[in-house]
Amino acid sequence: MTEPVKSRSYRSESRRAQAAATRRAVRVAARELFTTQGYAATTVAQVAERAQVSVDTLYASVGRKPQLLLAAHDMVLGSSDEPLPAEERDYVVAVRRAGGARAKIAVYAEALGRLLPEVVPLSDALRVAGATDAECQAVWEALNARRAANMRLLAADLRSTGDVRDDLTDDDVADLVWSMNSPEYYLLLTATGRTPEEYAAFVADVWTRVLLR
Repeated sequence: MTEPVKSRSYRSESRRAQAAATRRAVRVAARELFTTQGYAATTVAQVAERAQVSVDTLYASVGRKPQLLLAAHDMVLGSSDEPLPAEERDYVVAVRRAGGARAKIAVYAEALGRLLPEVVPLSDALRVAGATDAECQAVWEALNARRAANMRLLAADLRSTGDVRDDLTDDDVADLVWSMNSPEYYLLLTATGRTPEEYAAFVADVWTRVLLR
């Protein structure tokens, strides 16, 4: 009587493991192609071929092209083969562990200088594609809203150190950081010839001077 139950359980676990492996292969393939040849030049068929799955399997496992790009974006931010939520990303953990607001800002800015060169082309591709693709526009808007919400968590973390100016609200803090860590601001600043490292040093200096006591 117990053997069929064990067999069904084993098959179910095996199917779940295979589905997870398929999602991982699709996401890794998407990240590799989007980061090397760009969003516009990458087709869903190319991602499927790289992942060694059919296009139908790709759609069923991860979703359409905007969802592939969002997954690749979050994988780069998380330095992982999985799209990690913000609280599990290495740099977020490092910021929370840092002692004092100045140290937290320094850790966060360094991470931006390291990650944005690869992340910004992905998020900016969503913005550009959103001009003619409603699904890309929706994903881009959701990404912006998520980033804004995460900056309010950062503002609260900075506030907890006692180093933030009393005359600034957490919304003030979050809005300044959110505007300066945006793809648009990064592209503007690096277009003047600043390196990613110089961008990171600049925003860290501004945030430290403006936000802290």
